[in-house]
Amino acid sequence: MKETDPHHHLGLHQEGRLIRLWRPGAKEVYFELKGSLVQALPANEEGIFEYPTSEKITHLDYRIYHPNGELAHDPYAFFPTFSREDEILFGQGKHGKIYEVMGGRLWRHQECEGVKFSVWAPCAKRVLLVGDFNKWNEKINPMRQMGSSGVWELFVPGLKEGEKYKFLIQTLEGHLRYKADPLAFQGEMRPHTASIVNRVDGYPWSDQKWMESREKKLDHPINIYEVHLGSWRTGDFDFLGYHEIAPRLAEYVKKMGYTHIELLPVMGHPLDESWGYQVTGFYAISRRYGSIQDFQYFVDYMHNQGIGVILDWVPGHFPTDEHSIAQFDGTYLYEHLDPRQGYHPHWNTHIFNYGRHEVSNFLIGSALFYLDKMHVDGLRVDAVSSMVYLDFGRKEGEWIPNAEGGNINLEAVTFLKELNQEVHAKHPGVLMIAEESHAYPGVTDPKGLGFDLKWNLGWMNDILHFFETGLEYRNHVHKILVHEFSYYFDEKHLLPLSHDEVVHEKKSLLSKMPGDEWEKFANLRLLLSYMTCHPGKKLLFMGGEIGQWHEWNCKEELHWEVLQMPFHHKLQNCVAALNRFYNHHPALWEEDFSKKGWEWVDFKDETHSVLSYLRKGKEETLLCIHHFSGERLDNYLIPYQRAKSAKEVFTTDSQEYGGYGIINSEIAIEKEGLRLSLPPLSTLIIEL
Repeated sequence: MKETDPHHHLGLHQEGRLIRLWRPGAKEVYFELKGSLVQALPANEEGIFEYPTSEKITHLDYRIYHPNGELAHDPYAFFPTFSREDEILFGQGKHGKIYEVMGGRLWRHQECEGVKFSVWAPCAKRVLLVGDFNKWNEKINPMRQMGSSGVWELFVPGLKEGEKYKFLIQTLEGHLRYKADPLAFQGEMRPHTASIVNRVDGYPWSDQKWMESREKKLDHPINIYEVHLGSWRTGDFDFLGYHEIAPRLAEYVKKMGYTHIELLPVMGHPLDESWGYQVTGFYAISRRYGSIQDFQYFVDYMHNQGIGVILDWVPGHFPTDEHSIAQFDGTYLYEHLDPRQGYHPHWNTHIFNYGRHEVSNFLIGSALFYLDKMHVDGLRVDAVSSMVYLDFGRKEGEWIPNAEGGNINLEAVTFLKELNQEVHAKHPGVLMIAEESHAYPGVTDPKGLGFDLKWNLGWMNDILHFFETGLEYRNHVHKILVHEFSYYFDEKHLLPLSHDEVVHEKKSLLSKMPGDEWEKFANLRLLLSYMTCHPGKKLLFMGGEIGQWHEWNCKEELHWEVLQMPFHHKLQNCVAALNRFYNHHPALWEEDFSKKGWEWVDFKDETHSVLSYLRKGKEETLLCIHHFSGERLDNYLIPYQRAKSAKEVFTTDSQEYGGYGIINSEIAIEKEGLRLSLPPLSTLIIEL
C-alpha cells in the first residue's frame, strides 16, 4: 500500500462497486452495508480486505467497526478536508485561519459528522493517526499526504468531542515518534500528553458590548494586575478552576482599581514550575484550571465586570519534550539544525525558525486564535530580545551572524512586524506588548516592530537598584532617577514590577526595601506611588500590593494572612487608593508618551533626595513630589513659580496608609515657589 496515499488503495473503488478495507492482523472482517452485516474477504496477506457489490454505492451506504467497537463510516471513502487553497496559503505563510483547517477539528464533511485531522510533517515517511477510537493501534489509520505542502490529512467519521489522539510519525530512518497535535485546542492533564478533540465555538458569549466598544486607548488608564492563576488563590487540594476564580478575582481587581489583568501563560505546558513559559500547546488552554469553555467563561466574566484580559504569549522558544514539536517529523522542522541558531542555552529550549513560512504561519495563527476564539484583549510577547538578537545569552563563536554580518535575527524581525500588522488589521482594539530588554530601536514604532507598548525594563532595573540602596547612600545614586528620562520618550513604555523581580532569591518587593519595618513599608508605598505618577502604563505582580515578605512560590497561595497585620492592610489600602486616584486623574495618563505631558520642576537636590515634576493632561496639571530620604523636611521649597493655587490631594504618608500623618492642609505660595512639609519616604501629589 502506498505510504503517502492510503486512499488510493482503501475505501470505494471501481466507481463505487468495490469496498476495500485495511485490517492488518485480522482473520475476519465484518462491516455494515445498508443495514445488513456482511463479511469482507482477504485480498492479500498484508491486511487488505475487499467486498465487491453488484450495485453502485456511496460513502454513506456502509459503515465499518473501529477497533473500540464503534460503528462509523469509512474514513477512506471521503475526499480531503485540506484543500488546494489551504496548501498554497499555508506554504506561503499566509493562512489567516490555520487553526480551523489544521489539527484535530470537529467537522461535518460530505453529510457526515466526525473529526478532521491534519498535521504538517513534510519529511515524514509516513504519518498514522492513533487514539482511543482505534485502541492506539499504530497500523490501522494511515494518513494521506496533501501534495507538496507536507501536510497529512484524514477525516474520521463518528468521532466526538473528548477523543484522545496523537500522530505517529515514521521518520525517513524508520523511527517511530508519538507526537501530540501542535494545533490541539487542549491536551491531557500532566503528566499525560495526548491531545483531546475539543470545540471552541460552543460557548454563549455575553460580552458583545465590550467587544464592540473595545478600542486601543493609549490615552486612557492602563493599570495591569499580573496574575498566576495557580497561586493567586488555591483550593483545598489543588488549583481553583476558571469558574471558581473568576468572580473572586474580578471582585478583587475592581476593589483594587486595576483596569486589566495579565495572566502568566495559560497555554498547554507540562511543567508547573515553568509558570507556563515552556509551552507545548500553542493553541491550547491548560487543563489545570478547567475546560476551554471554562476559560471562555472566565474571560467573558471579566469583560462583563469591565476588566480587560491580557495573556502572556511565548513565541520565542519551545521545550525539548519528546511529545511536542521538537524534531517533529524526525528533522529540525520548527527549529534550526545548528544549535548556534536553534538552541537557547539559558533555558534549555529550542528557537523557532522564523524564516520558514509555515513556522511563521503557525505562530501568527496562534496569536490570532486567542484573539478570535478566546476574546482576549492583548498579548504580552515574552522575551523579544532573545528573538531579535542572534547573540542573546551567547559568547563569541556561539552564534552565527546574519547575511549582512550582524547580530540581528532578520527573520525574527520580519516575523514580529508581520505579527503586529496582522493583529492590528484584524483586531484594532487589541494591545500588543513587548518584553524587550536590550534597547532594540523602534519596538513601538509603526515603521519598526510595531508593538503598542514596551516593558521599560531599564526603568525597572534602575528604580529597584535605587530603592535597594540604603537611605544614607541614596544621594550617591540620585542620578539614576534622572537619567532614565533621557531615553524614556524614545518608546511607548509600560512600567513593570513583574513576577521576574520577586523570584530566584531576588526577594519580594517589600523585602528588597532597606530600613526598619516602618521604613520598609514607607519605601514600598513610595515605590508604587512613584510608578503611578511616572509617565507610562503600569503593571504590578500579585502580592506586591499586600507586602508579601517571601518570594513568590508558584506551588503555594499568596500569603493573604499578612493582611491581618496593620502595616500590610494599610499598604493594600494605599495601593487601592493610588489606583483609584490614577484612574480619575487624566493628567496621569492622557499624555503618557509625549513630552507635553511631563515637565521637570526640580531634580537637583541630591542631598535630600527629592524629585518634583509636572504631569499634564488636556485640562489638568498635577505636581508630583517624591522624597526618597528618611528625614522629615519642613518648610521645603519646591521651585515651581507659576502656581496660582496649590492643594495637596494625595499623600502616601496618611495614617490610613501606615504613614505618620504629616499633612499639608495649606501650602504657602511664594515668589520662589511652594513651601510645604515633606514627610520621610513619601509621595505628595499637588493639584495646581
